[in-house]
Amino acid sequence: MDVHSLPEKEIVAIILYTSLFLMILSVVLIVFFYFSRKKIIQKELEKKDLILQYQKEQLHAIVFTQEEERKRIAQDLHDDISSKLNIVSLNSHLLTAPNLTEAETAEITENIINLTTKALDNSRKIAHNLLPPVFEKFGLNAGIEELCEEFETSKSVKTHYKNDIDFDQKDIDRHLHVFRILQELMNNSLRHGKATEVWISFAEKDGVNTCNYEDNGIGFDSTNAENQKGLGMKNIDSRISFLEGTIKITSEIDNGIAVNFTF
Repeated sequence: MDVHSLPEKEIVAIILYTSLFLMILSVVLIVFFYFSRKKIIQKELEKKDLILQYQKEQLHAIVFTQEEERKRIAQDLHDDISSKLNIVSLNSHLLTAPNLTEAETAEITENIINLTTKALDNSRKIAHNLLPPVFEKFGLNAGIEELCEEFETSKSVKTHYKNDIDFDQKDIDRHLHVFRILQELMNNSLRHGKATEVWISFAEKDGVNTCNYEDNGIGFDSTNAENQKGLGMKNIDSRISFLEGTIKITSEIDNGIAVNFTF
């Protein structure tokens, strides 16, 4: 049908209806894009909130761990160091007493020497737990070797350590996090896992430093998220986050634990 043959009113109506349709379509599209954009923004905000919440939890874990460590150090200082020094002080005053026999003087002097030696040994242990001198002087590899020796000597556990990475001493601040992660894992293996053997190995793959850690302990169900929410694991996660690395933990009941992390 020729448009020119249509009455003028029909032409106006067609134009009006077409314009109205286009206007409604435009409004629908605007509303659709508005709510879509709003939903995307909301999702982004929720994601940021989750990231902030995760960072808060990590910070809380670090602060809580530091506070617990301070309490432990304060307790060690009070129980081991202060108590011994108090007895040394009392014995020192006894030496000023009149009419002491030579045997009494020798006995008091020996007590002072023994207590002072023990106090010095304990102070070295406390300082070593804070930052092992070997790690500070010779780096991560030497620090882990000494850590393994300590566990074998005092904890009745066999350790197997292999390293194929030439660690750069310039990265010692980052390496301290790696050292603390392994400390936490080894403590967990003995305290909770009842392990008698531990395997630690470092290797570089595609330019990425990787650590593999395993034990032969009682293990746990790693598919249960609740089992990986302990304070120790949160502390490890926060260190991995600082290192911008990744971590994967697999374990089964009665089948030990396997941990792989990059840094």
